[in-house]
Amino acid sequence: MNDHVDRVLRGLAAASLLAIQFASGEIAAQTPELVYFSNVTATAGDGGPLTTVEEQTAATLDALGEQLRAHGLGYEDVVAMNVFLRDTRHFQAMNGVYRGYFATDPPTRATVEADLPDRDALVQITAVATPDDTEVISPEGLQSPALPYSWGVRTGDVLFIAGATSRDPDTYQPVGGDVQTQTRRVFGNIGMILEAAGMGYGDLVACKVFLDDVRLWGDMNAAYREFVTAEDPPARAAVRGGLMNPAFLVEIQCVAEQSDERRVVLREGQRLGRSPLSPAIATGERVWLSGMLARGDGAEGEARATLASLGATLEAAGLGFGDVEDVWVYLTDVRDAEAVSGVLAEVMPEGAPMPTVAGLPLVGRLGVEIQMTAVVR
Repeated sequence: MNDHVDRVLRGLAAASLLAIQFASGEIAAQTPELVYFSNVTATAGDGGPLTTVEEQTAATLDALGEQLRAHGLGYEDVVAMNVFLRDTRHFQAMNGVYRGYFATDPPTRATVEADLPDRDALVQITAVATPDDTEVISPEGLQSPALPYSWGVRTGDVLFIAGATSRDPDTYQPVGGDVQTQTRRVFGNIGMILEAAGMGYGDLVACKVFLDDVRLWGDMNAAYREFVTAEDPPARAAVRGGLMNPAFLVEIQCVAEQSDERRVVLREGQRLGRSPLSPAIATGERVWLSGMLARGDGAEGEARATLASLGATLEAAGLGFGDVEDVWVYLTDVRDAEAVSGVLAEVMPEGAPMPTVAGLPLVGRLGVEIQMTAVVR
């Protein structure tokens, strides 16, 4: 990452982390405190540049450990990880190092190939951790992952679900077929994780869909809508992300939250669209927003228009940008990171969280998509 982009991103937060609590200073028994760590990379050490994925993975996880300790946390407190690799061929080497840091009860995880803002980085990590109690969810009918991640981790009323691919629940082996067949198998496995946590599809609040080819979006949607509730489907972002196994066409990573106050957030005059997603889902404790995009003059114009839509949706939920605890920026062209980061720095208030930024091409012709999560204080 060039120095200017790095300064702009870091200028979005006094630190690169954000922990949100209720205004009373107390966290409700069922409402977990979540701490976010974004864009963790390591490309140089005391001995000079780090040039292998093994070196960078170890240094990146060491850096994450330092940030965790600064918040009184440890690796055991991480509930969800996103690993972005510049090249899928680095997957096994990354895993060899990664599993040494998460030997038992590892966090949920999704790993995709992406263009990274730091041009020297081979791996980039985003993580979510909590100081609250956690429970690893291991459904009896779902074969334990052969890779270093857990199917689900629950903390309070929030369940983090690993990026799910089309795997046979009995053998963990890939289940082939077209994207609709694979999407149905993915949701079958997600359903087993939800059930083991005492939840159902109606508790899903936000999903990230990584497609091997964005041209599969329409067919994926047809199968996806079979599993989500029609009246209040979860918020969602869908982008292209290179998957780690060429047998897979789609990977879906979700969060669920049990809440009697669940509702769809709509701006004045807005209705649910034809795609199976809500602009935002409010649960009484948090607001989970979909990835949004809007037309504008170049990446900077798109970012401004998108932030206007996100701001209006937050306002409809009774919140503002000051309540945002997590931000993701998906870019068709990662070279737009500097322009988009500059807009974020202008629009977001002081102390806003550092965004996760990755080159993950969008569905359609636009180049900037932004997704947020906010907390009700």
